[in-house]
Amino acid sequence: MIAPAAAAKVKLVVLDVDGVLTDAGYYLGDVDGKPSELLRYDIQDGIGIYLMRMAGLKIAIITGRESESVRLRAAQLKVDALAQDKRARKIAALRRIATDLGVTLDEVAFLGDDLPDLGPLREVGMPVAVANAVTEVRDVASVHLTRTGGHGAIREFAEALLTARGEWAALVERYVADRAAEPLPA
Repeated sequence: MIAPAAAAKVKLVVLDVDGVLTDAGYYLGDVDGKPSELLRYDIQDGIGIYLMRMAGLKIAIITGRESESVRLRAAQLKVDALAQDKRARKIAALRRIATDLGVTLDEVAFLGDDLPDLGPLREVGMPVAVANAVTEVRDVASVHLTRTGGHGAIREFAEALLTARGEWAALVERYVADRAAEPLPA
C-alpha cells in the first residue's frame, strides 16, 4: 500500500477533522442555555496517533471550523500543532505548520476526505484519502484507505505507514511493554 521509500520521507502527518478524525457527524444541543457540541472519536485512531508519535513523527490537525471538542481531543493526543479556521484556509495553515515544525511539504502526509482538503492534498508529498472521501479527493490521493473517517482510518494509515518503515511490530511491543511495566495506583 505504501512504498518503504515514500514512508521513510514522511516527518509530519496532518489530519483533517470532520470525515477523517471523526465520522463527519456531530451532536449539537443546549446545555444550561449554551450551545454544546459533541463529536465521536475512535479510540483505535488515538492509539495509531500515539504509535506514530512514538516513532518520532510530528502530528498536526487542521480543520475548517472552530470547536472546543477538537481542542480538547488535540490536547489529549498531544499533537504538535492545531489549526482551527472558520474560513478553512487550510493551505496557509499547512505551510505555517510545516515551517514551524521544520519540515518541507514533500515530507508531509495529509489525510483528507472532502473538497476543503483538495488544496493541502495537492501540496504534500503523500496525499491520503479515507474510504469515505469524495471522488475529487480520491483522484489526487496516492494512498487510498479502506476504513472510513472516525472508524479506524487513521489507525489503518498509521499501521500501513509504520509497517512500510519497518517500525510497526517493534512499536507495538514497546507500547505493550510500557503498559505492563506501569504499577497500578495504590
